[in-house]
Amino acid sequence: MTLLQAAQSQVGVEESPRGSNWGYSVEQYLKSVGIYFPAAWCMAFCYWCAEKAARAQNDINPLFKTGGVLKQWNSSTSLRVKADDVRPGDIFIMDYGKGQGHAGIVEQVIATREGTRFHTIEGNTNDEGSREGFVVCRRSRKAASIKGFLRTNL
Repeated sequence: MTLLQAAQSQVGVEESPRGSNWGYSVEQYLKSVGIYFPAAWCMAFCYWCAEKAARAQNDINPLFKTGGVLKQWNSSTSLRVKADDVRPGDIFIMDYGKGQGHAGIVEQVIATREGTRFHTIEGNTNDEGSREGFVVCRRSRKAASIKGFLRTNL
């Protein structure tokens, strides 16, 4: 199993109840990074997927164990890849300022006339693309909205 396959297996998983940042699966994502209470969980979802892939491949998860998006970005400088080298399975990082971020996993890279778009799988989002949603779902993101990318090789 790869990191991307782990993410794909979770599409449709929702918080329970909606808006609670909790529920069985969300609790597992958060626990994977040492968080035992309801909290924003997009980065915990990415870490959980990487951990699941690493175990399946008898490998080590190279991500920093954190639920903080920007903490992950700042702690994982050796995993950064350039936007023109992004491939499926890479993790994207968004920075909304004031310490707020969002993360997810690239499923597909699409070149368009308007620029590159990334089809993604994200936790703690919704169909509108919120960074505080309630479900794991597929989204489409413009390259310009993304701070950077991390590659785990999982």
